[in-house]
Amino acid sequence: MVNTVSYKKKPRSNGDATTHANGESKWSFQFSLTDLKSIKQNKEGMGWSYLVFCLKDDVILPALHFHHGDSKLLIVSLEKYVVLCESPQDKRILLVNCQNKSLSQSFENLLDEPTYGLIQVEQLDRRKTFWAIHHWKKLKKDPYTATMGGFSKVTNYIFDSLRGSDPSTQQRPPSEMADFLSDAIPGLKINQQEEPGFEVITRIDLGKRPDVIRREPLSAEEWTKNMDSEGRILDADSIKQMIFKGGLCHALRKEVWKFLLGYFPWHSTREERTNLQKRKTDEYFRMKLQWKSVSDEQEKRNSRLRDYKSLIEKDVNRTDRTNKFYEGQDNPGLILLHDILMTYCMYDFDLGYVQGMSDLLSPVLYVMENEVDAFWCFVSYMDQMHENFEEQMQGMKTQLIQLSTLLRLLDSGFCSYLESQDSGYLYFCFRWLLIRFKREFSFQDILRLWEVMWTELPCQNFHLLICCAILESEKQQIMDKHYGFNEILKHINELSMKIDVEDILCKAEAISTQMMNCKELPQAVCEILGMENSAVTTPDSDTGEDEGVTVMSRSASTYQNISMPVSAANGTRENAQQMAVTHSANRLTPT
Repeated sequence: MVNTVSYKKKPRSNGDATTHANGESKWSFQFSLTDLKSIKQNKEGMGWSYLVFCLKDDVILPALHFHHGDSKLLIVSLEKYVVLCESPQDKRILLVNCQNKSLSQSFENLLDEPTYGLIQVEQLDRRKTFWAIHHWKKLKKDPYTATMGGFSKVTNYIFDSLRGSDPSTQQRPPSEMADFLSDAIPGLKINQQEEPGFEVITRIDLGKRPDVIRREPLSAEEWTKNMDSEGRILDADSIKQMIFKGGLCHALRKEVWKFLLGYFPWHSTREERTNLQKRKTDEYFRMKLQWKSVSDEQEKRNSRLRDYKSLIEKDVNRTDRTNKFYEGQDNPGLILLHDILMTYCMYDFDLGYVQGMSDLLSPVLYVMENEVDAFWCFVSYMDQMHENFEEQMQGMKTQLIQLSTLLRLLDSGFCSYLESQDSGYLYFCFRWLLIRFKREFSFQDILRLWEVMWTELPCQNFHLLICCAILESEKQQIMDKHYGFNEILKHINELSMKIDVEDILCKAEAISTQMMNCKELPQAVCEILGMENSAVTTPDSDTGEDEGVTVMSRSASTYQNISMPVSAANGTRENAQQMAVTHSANRLTPT
C-alpha cells in the first residue's frame, strides 16, 4: 500500500480517476497503464522521494510521496508491464514505451555478433545475458587490468568486466548494474532498492571545521612517569589521548600495544602481567601441538586442514616480503607467521583462516618479535575484525552503509556524483575496511595509524572518518576530471603508498570534532559515532516541490539484505587472488 500526503493544489479530474467513498484516501486515484505518458521523479538527494504521473491527455495526477523510501520498487514493478527510459531533456522524467537502442547496440558491440540484436536480448533473461557477456569478456586479454595486482582484484575484477570500447557500455540502469555485479562476483547481491528507508532531515550546517595540530609520539619518559612502583598505569585515559594525538615511539610499541589491544589489562600490575604471560604461553603451545601432531595419514583424511594449510602457505609467501623481517628464503619471520596462523585455526574452529588475515598479523609480529605475544595480540585484534572475515561478512556490509551515511552528511554532492557513476555502493573502499588500510600506507605508517585507531578515540568508528578524509582529499580530482566508474576504481587503487598518514589523521580528527560540535546531527550519524541522540528538524511541507533537504540513511539494521562479494570455497584456490577475500563454507574440524 502506498501512503500519500495531502496535496495543496486542487487536483485535476479525469475519467479514470476515482476517490474512495470511505474518504480514507482523499487523493487516491486509478488509471490504466495504457494511458500513462511519463513519470516525474524527485531530484536526487533532495527531500523524501515522490513520483508524479502524467497521462497521455496531459492530465497530471497528485504527487505520490514515499516518506519511508521504496519509490524505486514501484518503478521496478511498473517496468514489468511497460518500457521506461529517461527523457533526453530531463533525467528526472521517465518516458513510457520508448526503446533503449543504445543499450541494445552495446550488447551487439560486446558480443561482436550482429544476430544479438534487440529482439534476442529482450527475449533472454537479463541476468543470464549479463552472465554470458561477462564470461565472453573475460576471455579477452586486458593488459591494462593486468597491471593491477594482488589484493586490489576485488575492484579490478569489476573493472575488467565493465570495460568496453563503446561509451554506451559505461552507463547502465541501476537494476542492470546490480545484476551485472551479482553475476560477475559469486555471492554478491546488491540491494536494488536504493532507498529502503530514510530519515528526512533539514540540510545541516556542520559549522567551521577546526584546525588540528598533532603532537610528538609518546616518549618512554612520559610512559614511565604514568606508572606506579608495581607497574600499574596511573591514568590510562591520558595515555590514550597522547597516543591518539601523536602515536608511540617505536621503542614503546612492544609493550604498549599489548595494552591497546587488550592482551594486558590497563589496571594490572607487573607481576600479574608476568603470570598472565606464563598461562598464555602454555595455552598457546597446547593449541600449536594440536596441528603439529597431525600425521600425514590424518591430514589425507582432513581436507579442511589441508585447504587451510595450503592457503596459509601461499599467503605467507607473499606477505610483506620487502620488509627485512620477512625477506629472503627460509626466513624465521615467515615460519612464525605460518605457525601463528595455523594455531589460530585451532583457536577459532568456526572462522579458521581467511585470506587477508596474514596482513593483519604481519605488523603485530614485527613489533612483538615474540611468537606467543604476537599470537595473543593477534587474537585480540581479530576479536575486533572478526565480522569482516565471517562468511556473511556482516561487518563489511555495516561499515559500507555507515561510510555512505557519513559521506553523504559531509558532502551530498560528491555522493550524488559517485551514484551517477555507478560507484555509490563505495565498493572501491572494500580493501580499506577489510584489512584496515594495510595496503594503502607504508609499513611504518600503518604502525602509526593502527595504534592511533586502537585508542578508540575520539569516537566510535574513527576509521570510517579516515575513509571520509581520504575520499574528501581525492574529490576534486575525481569530479574535475569527470572520472567514470572505471577511472574511479583505477584512481583509488593507485592511491596505495601515496597517502600521507599524518595529514589524513589531522583531517579525520578535524571531521570528528566538527561533527561532535554540531548540535543537530542526524540520529543515524549519532549512532555510528557513538554519540548521544541529537534532535533534528524535519520539513513539514507536503508538496512535490524540492525543499532543500538532505536524505540520511537509517541505521544499518535496515539493510540486512545486502550481500558482499565472497569467493566460494569449492572454487579453485588458484583463482582466489581475483577477490579481496576468499571465504570457505567448510570449517576446520580437529582430528
